[in-house]
Amino acid sequence: MDADVIIIGAGLAGLVASNELVRAGRRVAIVEQENARNLGGQAFWSFGGIFLVDTPMQRRLGVKDSFDLAWQDWQGSAAWDRLDGDLPEDEWAARWGRAYVEFAAGEKRSWLQEQGVRFTPLVGWAERGSGTAAGHGNSVPRFHVPWGTGTGISEPFADKARAAAEAGSVTFHFRHRVDGLIFDGDAVVGVHGSVLAPDDAARGVASNRDRVADFEGRAQAVVIASGGIGGNHERVREWWPQRLGTPPSSMITGVPQHVDGRMLDIAAEAGARLVNRDRMWHYTEGVQNWDPVWPQHGIRILPGPSSMWFDALGRRLPVPGLPGYDTLGTLKLLRTTPDIAQYDHSWFILTQKMIEKEFALSGSEQNPDLTDRDLGLLVRSRLGRGAPPPVEAFKRNGADFVVAASLGELVAGMNALTDTPLLDVGTIERQIRQRDAELDNPYSKDTQVLGIHNSRRFLGDRLTRTASPHKILDPRAGPLIAVRLHVITRKSLGGIQTDLSGKVFGAGGRPIPGLYAAGEAAGFGGGGAHGYNALEGTFLGGCIFSGRAVGRSIADLL
Repeated sequence: MDADVIIIGAGLAGLVASNELVRAGRRVAIVEQENARNLGGQAFWSFGGIFLVDTPMQRRLGVKDSFDLAWQDWQGSAAWDRLDGDLPEDEWAARWGRAYVEFAAGEKRSWLQEQGVRFTPLVGWAERGSGTAAGHGNSVPRFHVPWGTGTGISEPFADKARAAAEAGSVTFHFRHRVDGLIFDGDAVVGVHGSVLAPDDAARGVASNRDRVADFEGRAQAVVIASGGIGGNHERVREWWPQRLGTPPSSMITGVPQHVDGRMLDIAAEAGARLVNRDRMWHYTEGVQNWDPVWPQHGIRILPGPSSMWFDALGRRLPVPGLPGYDTLGTLKLLRTTPDIAQYDHSWFILTQKMIEKEFALSGSEQNPDLTDRDLGLLVRSRLGRGAPPPVEAFKRNGADFVVAASLGELVAGMNALTDTPLLDVGTIERQIRQRDAELDNPYSKDTQVLGIHNSRRFLGDRLTRTASPHKILDPRAGPLIAVRLHVITRKSLGGIQTDLSGKVFGAGGRPIPGLYAAGEAAGFGGGGAHGYNALEGTFLGGCIFSGRAVGRSIADLL
């Protein structure tokens, strides 16, 4: 396995780093616990959204964006506050955040296009924020959708790695699990671990952990690109922050089971400094996958702005608990409000007219029109009559969906999905009628209704993501639909602290010679480039940016 560089993990960050090293004439060994079908990692499964600033796609849709506005949004969202003391946890995180926004406003789009990534004209408005100009959220739409969704991002780099393997510049070592780092003095010079028994499991499906042999590999540099902890609920609960209340007793999982954080613990035991481990990104709009790939497989709903959101007792969530606005703000509401913290679910109530226009599902497999680059299917699915076929399949087959002709029937169906009936039809009807009364005028005092009107002013949302304003109890917009929502695990925002070249800091604050980290394992750069909040479209971008930086840095040194 000897090579110039060993990369632990065959996900997006590792593939990007490998590509940069191969271009510089270096030999790379990629060590991956799973089989070859999992090349590309979590990125393959994602919707693929990419955070870009001031693009032609934005300008065509009338969006005025700039680096200054994006950096204002990023700082307001990150809210870095661990900047004091001898070894501040946010020192390098903030530097990485600034560098990433400069990349997103600069060469990122053209560089990705050079790598083979192609973008649709679609620009989404994700994480609309907490309601203040200086706080969390995107002031304008920045969520750029690639052709191919997540596969359109991961596969160009996977293809380059496959081609490099054929040329002899890259060697793949699948079913090789790293158990530790090899040191020569204070420098990392390799890895050792277990060869696992062959397993032909499909992509994302849990594989065996049967050890059949040991292995060892040496190199001039080692890169940790092993991902986060989202597949390990025990680790998620261990690091769950007090500011978000109590962790749910039951969650669903948005990443394959092997995303378990094991390599982070190995890095820490070897002396690497891990920071901001209590910062994480889990969604509140998860539904159980009716056709699961991995255990407890969940899918996140990407909601438009119109569904009404209720807690487990049937009370409408206050601001910032609005669909698509403030992910962690909503999670905090649900987990810190005393009389509902014991419940692990909340509810959307909406109409057929809303689901047809506003519901999208996260995941490459849930968006065949974009993933397969089928323009005709895209037009029929997003602009035609009815909900997109994958959404309709969830409505028909999903365990969390209730469809009814009347509100009484709907609430009865919702109560049937919980151990005890918690919802009162009169209470819910009163709140819906209060909201519906705000639709008689083109202006309103209701924050959500104001947001719907604001959304309709953006051409992209008006065409594909926001239904024309209407009353939920208008029978012409029916039937009524309720969706039981779960917390779905996804991303770690903290991780291994690195400098801007990706060098890993030791516990004493000095870089460990020969050791680098990229992607989610490094908190997408510096141990926390996002700070406390993400602006969306920034996870894949963070893997790309940090992987590129690490690959170039090592290539320059060797």
